[in-house]
Parts: sequence; structure tokens; C-alpha cells
Amino acid sequence: MESRLTRLEAVQTVLLEIGRKSSSCTDISEFLQAVHSALGRIMYAANFFVALSDHERPANMVRFVYYVDEVDEAPDREELFELVAGESPTAAVILSRATIVMTAAEHHSKREANAGFGIGTVAEHWMGCPLLDQSHQALGAVVIQSYDKEHTFSDEDQALFALIANHVSSALQGLQSMDRLERAVLERTAQLQHEVAERRRAENIQRGLYELANLSATATGGSRLNLRLHQIISELVPAKNFLMALYHPDTKEISIPYFVDEKDEHAPVKRFDYGVGMSSYVLQRKQAMLLDRDGFRALVDSGEMEHPLGHVGIASWMGAPMLLGDQAYGVIIVQSYDDTVQYTQADLDILAFMASHVAVAIARMQADRQIRMSKEQLEEQNAALESALTSLKDAQGELVRQEKLASLGRLVAGVAHEINTPLGICVTATSHLVEELKLTREDMASGVLDEDGLKQFFDIIDQSLKIMTTNTQRAAALVRSFKQVAVDQSSDDIRSFNLRKYLDEVLLSLQPKLKGKPIQIEINCEEHINMASFPGAISQIVTNMVVNSLVHGFEEGQSGKITISGKVDGDFVDFDYSDDGAGMDSSTLGQLFDPFFTTKRGSGGSGLGAHILFNLVTGALGGTVKVVSAPGMGLHYKLRFPKIKRK
Repeated sequence: MESRLTRLEAVQTVLLEIGRKSSSCTDISEFLQAVHSALGRIMYAANFFVALSDHERPANMVRFVYYVDEVDEAPDREELFELVAGESPTAAVILSRATIVMTAAEHHSKREANAGFGIGTVAEHWMGCPLLDQSHQALGAVVIQSYDKEHTFSDEDQALFALIANHVSSALQGLQSMDRLERAVLERTAQLQHEVAERRRAENIQRGLYELANLSATATGGSRLNLRLHQIISELVPAKNFLMALYHPDTKEISIPYFVDEKDEHAPVKRFDYGVGMSSYVLQRKQAMLLDRDGFRALVDSGEMEHPLGHVGIASWMGAPMLLGDQAYGVIIVQSYDDTVQYTQADLDILAFMASHVAVAIARMQADRQIRMSKEQLEEQNAALESALTSLKDAQGELVRQEKLASLGRLVAGVAHEINTPLGICVTATSHLVEELKLTREDMASGVLDEDGLKQFFDIIDQSLKIMTTNTQRAAALVRSFKQVAVDQSSDDIRSFNLRKYLDEVLLSLQPKLKGKPIQIEINCEEHINMASFPGAISQIVTNMVVNSLVHGFEEGQSGKITISGKVDGDFVDFDYSDDGAGMDSSTLGQLFDPFFTTKRGSGGSGLGAHILFNLVTGALGGTVKVVSAPGMGLHYKLRFPKIKRK
């Protein structure tokens, strides 16, 4: 009897440890290693493996993400195995979503009937349980096996293993959901960063085009226009060596009004016949060209380009015709003598884009009709950029909304794990109590029940009821707290509440995040602060503050303290939050409330927590927020908002 109680206590300890690991681990292999270690303390577990469905692949493919075996070699974690009914006991567990226990004799019998049944060494005793999600769909399977007759699994072992599998299923759902969410946020953030970079580049081009249009409207051409054109293009691509050639269709000649080159102080010729030099070569083909040293030399040596003008020892060369429709106005050429400056197709696209607009600008100076055409083109492109900016803002707002929902989702997952543990313990205790009642009735019926046996039975009842009472009270408190906080976070309604009591509810819902961390939270809030405002906003603010402290302020395993205080100042509430963590320098502090700014990219930081906090304080609560920090001095928020919020 004492051994049963000892094992029950050991099982309770293991379940609690699995719950703690599911909250603190971010890596599935690390979590499963901890489960294996804990399982070995309550039963024989020398051979243990876990197969999980690959959500990025077809539903019938699995990977062995954790595999420890005394006989067989572990398969590659990235290797995919197809599930085929009737070909392996693991496939049978996953496809049937039912526990399977098999002896060596049964395994050999199935192999005789199906030569391909199973690929590993036959175990003396094999047991596999399915890992199921909340919809009773298979996530995979967890398997334990023994190769010797001294270690087999009793009915009690099988029940305990099924209970462990249930807890592992719940934990894996949370780990996989967090992993997919973090990947989605990282991918979307990278995409947004690329879009922002492209937008900035487009803005530089747009600014250059605006200035070019302004010059064409206020200038009559000449050196001022050409010099500024060189400066504008130099801001977009390296253009130390720059040439502008104009085509004169009436005389079939090309002139060089602007020339800057490292090798020559002046242009080799000021005016020459059409058909000579690289300018003519580009105009004849009416398309932008990009050449390296070998390509340029090949054109010269082959005679395809007649009579080159200027130095031919270039490292990289670009030329773009100034075309408006079929009418050619000239050519813009940029070249480099430095091997470290090599132009790319993107640079050529920009040069060609600018050259086409220079043609429009020249045409504008020649005719009012062409001025109007240029203006319409610029307005259309500006509208496209504004549309892109609006789309970017909408995407940013959607990410902020998703982050708030993700926060609520993590709260749900954490509370679910917490509730699962006490309820599982109650189920185990109840099963044990039913078994003991059965044994006692049998002893009474056979007449062997004495006073000591009856007393021992009463002790078991007392201990089991204490375990059940403690754990049901714990689960009830978590449900009550989660229900209020979750309703508030998903509601935009104003309601009356006591600030101190509500803070206690929020912090209780955050216990899964705090479990196993040596972080002390102290609340110094006046008891009589009764508010009429948005409790969901306050819940989100406190949650983001605490999570940010855990992610950014304290290293793993580091002890620390968080202090939350609140007091009334007239019609306002002064709300202070501080931790004694790492703190931040002035540069980081200046970007704290910027969206998507984080110092923990890829390690649990999305860059939206402080941004959402700022928007909720200044928006929903109608208050102000100040923050003070320094390296090694922790972080201190000072919030001030109305006690009664008016719509």
C-alpha cells in the first residue's frame, strides 16, 4: 500500500514537471528529453521514441523527432516516413488513434502474416499511445518498449503511460503553435522590412523625379540642369564618370553638353556624326545596355561598335537612351574604371528609368503638351506609392491585431496546461480510490478485513480526498481568473472594477509564464481604487509588461523582482511598473515604442508588445506613458490615466 502511495506521489511530481517544462521549453527535442527522463523515474523507459506528423508535408508523413533505443540506431530527425496501414505498429497507433500493446509473440505473428510489418528489432513488450489534439486528430505517437522479459508493462504502467501521453499531447500543441506563430511573424517582418527598403528606394527615385520636373519647368536647359541631373543620378547609383549626349535629328549629329570623367578633363569631342562611338551604338538599338570589361573590349575588337571615343580601359559600363516613344533625345552613360565598382541589372534599371524621365523633361521644355504628359505620369506613380504606403499601414495594423490575439492564445494555452495537471491528478487519485475500494470490499466479503486494514483504507481515502480537494480548488481558481481576463481582453466595453482585485486576477492568469522562474512580483496598489474603464486594456498592458520583462529583462534562470503600484491622484490613477532586470541604453530606449523593434528577434520577441502598450495607454485609456531605464538599472514605466473613462 505504501508503494502505491509512493508511486502516486512520484506520478504527481512527474506530471507537474512535464507541465513546468512545457511552459519553459521552446525546443520540442529538449521538452521530449525531459519527458523521457521524468518517465524513467516511474517505470522502465530505456527504449523510448516519439513520431510526429509533419504539418508542412502531407498528413501521412511523420518524423521521429526523439529516439532512444538500446538496439536499433536512431533515424535522421529530418527523414520523413510514410504511414501505411498494417505495415508498422507505430503507423497503426497513429492511424487508429488508439493505444496498442504488443508482445513479441504477437509481433512475430503479424510479421509472418505481413513480411513488411515493422522495420526495427522485435521487442519483448511494445506499447504505443497516440498523441491527439483537442479535435481528437493525431499529432503522432509516443512509444516505449522492452527487449527482455524482466521488464514488461503492467496494466497500471499502461494507464500511467496513457496519462503521460495525454499531457505530452497538450504540451506539444502549445509548442507547435508557438513555433508556427513565431515563424509567421518572422517571415512577415522580413517581408515588411524588404517592402520598407523598396519604398525608401522608390521615394528617392520619386524625389529625384520631382526635382527633375521642377528643373525642367523653371530652367531652359544648360549646365545647371545637367549638373543637377548628375547629382540626382549619383544619389541612386555610383556615377563618378558621367556623360550626357544629345541627339540632333535635323543634322544627324550627337553633341556632348555635359562630361565628367576621372581620366579626361574635357570630352574628347564636343560634336560628332551619328553612328560614331557608344552613344550611337545605344541609340541605334534603343535599349539600355550593361557591359563589363570583357564585353566592352569585345565590342571594340570586333568592330561592331565603330570609332570608340575616350578611354576604353573601363571596368563596368552602363548606357541608357533618352527615349520618348520612338523619338530619341540622347543617351546617359555612366562608367567605372574601378574593379570594385561593378554595375548590376538593378542599377541599369534605375538609370534607364531616369533616362526615360530626362527625355520627358527635355520634351517638356520643348512643348507644353509633353509637359502635361510628364506630369500625369508622375501623379500616377505618386498615387501608386501612396497606395503602397496605405497597404503597408494596413498590414502593420493587421499584425498588431494578430499579436493581441496571439497573446490571448498563449494565455489560453498556458491556462489549459495548468488546468490539465490538477485535473489529471484528480483522475489518477479517483482511479486509485476506486481500486482500493474494490480491494477493501473483497477483503470484507472474504472476512479477512481487520481493524488495521480498515484504518489503512480510511487513511488512503483521507489522503486521496486531500489531493483531490487541493487540485480541484487550484483548477477552479485558474478557470475563474482566466474567464474574467479572457473576456476582458476580447471585449471593448467599459465596465466597473476594482484595480487591485483585477491585478490579482491578471497575475494569476500569468502564472504559467512565471512558473519555474525565480521572479518575485510585488503589488503595492491601494485597495479602494474603483474604476470605470477598459479592463481588457489594463490586462493587455500588464501582460505585455510582465512578458517583456521575462523575455528582455532577465536571462534564463536569473532571479529578479517586479514591482507594480497604483494610487489615486484626484480623478486620475498613477500606475507604476518596474523591474530590476538588465535595462536598456538610451538608443534602445528611444526605439522602445516603435513597431517591430526588438532586441530578441528569433528568441521570442515580436517587436509589438511595447507598441501595443503605448497605443492602449494613450488611446483606449486616454492617458500618458513615460519610461525610464539605463543599463543594469532595470526598466520603469510611469502611467497616468483617468479613473473614469468617458466615451
